[in-house]
Formats: sequence, structure tokens, C-alpha cells
Amino acid sequence: MSTDRPVFPPRSSNPRLLASRSNTSRRSRLEHLRRLTLRDRQLLAWLAEHYVLSADQITEAAFTSRRSARLRLATLHGIEAVSRFVDITTGDGQYLYALGPLGMLVHPTAYNDPDRPDARPPRSSIERTERIVGSCRLAHLLGTNQLFVDLLAHARSHQNAWLARWWSEQHATAAYAVAGIRPDGHGVWCVGEHQQVGFFLEHDNGTEPLAVVLRKLRGYERLAQFGPRYPVLLRVRSRRREANLLRALAGVPTAMPVATGIHDEHPAGPAWTLTTEPGLRRWLHELPSDHGPDNPATNPHRFTHPDDD
Repeated sequence: MSTDRPVFPPRSSNPRLLASRSNTSRRSRLEHLRRLTLRDRQLLAWLAEHYVLSADQITEAAFTSRRSARLRLATLHGIEAVSRFVDITTGDGQYLYALGPLGMLVHPTAYNDPDRPDARPPRSSIERTERIVGSCRLAHLLGTNQLFVDLLAHARSHQNAWLARWWSEQHATAAYAVAGIRPDGHGVWCVGEHQQVGFFLEHDNGTEPLAVVLRKLRGYERLAQFGPRYPVLLRVRSRRREANLLRALAGVPTAMPVATGIHDEHPAGPAWTLTTEPGLRRWLHELPSDHGPDNPATNPHRFTHPDDD
């Protein structure tokens, strides 16, 4: 049996050659950066903030067709702006997307670990992607992001509606750390000139006892004392789960409005039931909302409409 092994050319130690390769790589990155469109940069910003989006979610939020999305995502993957891997949460085989090496160059301070916010920064985009792929919260992340994707898609076909703020769990947790809340997401939904509804999302997959879900409301009680009074959206998987929540909260006073909804209903529409109005469904923009006192010391993240500047 032959014991011959393949012989590879030795790596050059010539400083000039190494410098030339480095310059070529740098020029290539700069050229790729120049090729990024505004839509590309928006997508990279979403992936930096929210970790992961599916091909379907990206299509709904930013493209006019599956074909155009597929072609552009292939280009972005080719220039390493995004990384991709097969969705293992549903078995449908579609790609999920995260930041690639070029994307992390654009967003060097991206959130790095969905399970451990205080984890050390990853050494590469590959390590960051591995953390996302291996996260026990991957399905939860996709479910949370879906509500905001639905709102973005709705806004694209309704000129008077737009999603003015979309914060991840880590962003919202840091911003409202004094109150100790950990919402799965935070947004501000605007319809027309005067209807602005901030909200905190609690995306429920039915894996926690109702008592645990209800305990999450305590932090919002503290926030209402000095910050915004936004509705807390308890979004659950089934009507039965929703009915149990409404029964548990019947007659219970809350400083924040609390509304329940179902995963399968469009979040912009009449999908929300306030715990104080169990027989009525409201549109998202109809929910009561208060941005809180205009006090930079106690409410530094108070939302300001662009037209109010």
C-alpha cells in the first residue's frame, strides 16, 4: 500500500507577498462594502440586532418576490455579508440567515449570544453563527421576530402605517434595566399622524406555567411608575391558553394595559383582547399607550415622533 501523502506548497513567508495578499483582501472587502444597497444594510442591521431571520421572513419584510429575495441573498452570501444554515426548528428545509464576516465588519458591536448576553465576544462570524444554531431559544427567536416581520410587511402595503421602533430582548432589557423587565421584544407601531402605540411583547410557546407568565408583569408595574405605560402583549399559541390567561387576570388591576393574542392572527389587525375587555378584539393601533413623562432623567428612552422634533 502506498504511503505517499499529498504534498502542498509551503506557505510563503515573503513579507511583500503577504502584504500584497492582505491589500488585495482589503480592496475586495471595500469593493463588497460599496456594493451593499440601503436594503442590504437594513437587513444586516436587523441581523445584528435580532440574530436570525428566515428566508421567508426576509422576503416578507424587504422584497417583492421570493425570486428576487433568493437571488439577492445568494449574492450577499457569496460576498460573505450573511451566513446561512438550514432551519432545524420546523423541518421545512429553508435557510436561516445570520451575519457573515462582512456583516460583522459593518456591525462590530452586534449582539453575540442569544443564551448568554454577557458571554465573551465570538472570535469570528462562524462562532457567532454556531451559538445561534445551537441556541435552545432558536425557535423562540424566530417566533418573536415573526410578529415584527408581519408588521413590516403590513406597512409596505399601507402607506399610513410603519414600524418606528423594533428592539430585541437584549436591547429592551438594557434600556429598561432599572425596572428589571425582560420583554422578548419592544416596538412602536404608528398609524396615521397621531396614533402611536408602543408595546412590549411576551411571546409564549406554552412551555411555561401560567404563574411564571403572570410574574413577568411585576417588572412592568415598576416601569409604569416612572417610564412609559405601554401595553404588554401576551401572544400565545391557542385560544385555550388565551382563555386561561384572561381568566387568571380577570379583575386584577395592572398599571400597564395587558392584551392577549394568538400566534396565527395578524398582529396589526383586530387580534388583541385587553384583560379589562375580555369580549372585544382591538386592532394594535387601538390599544391604550402612553410614552410616559418627558423626563430625560427617569425616562431617557421616551419615544419621539419624527414630526415632533
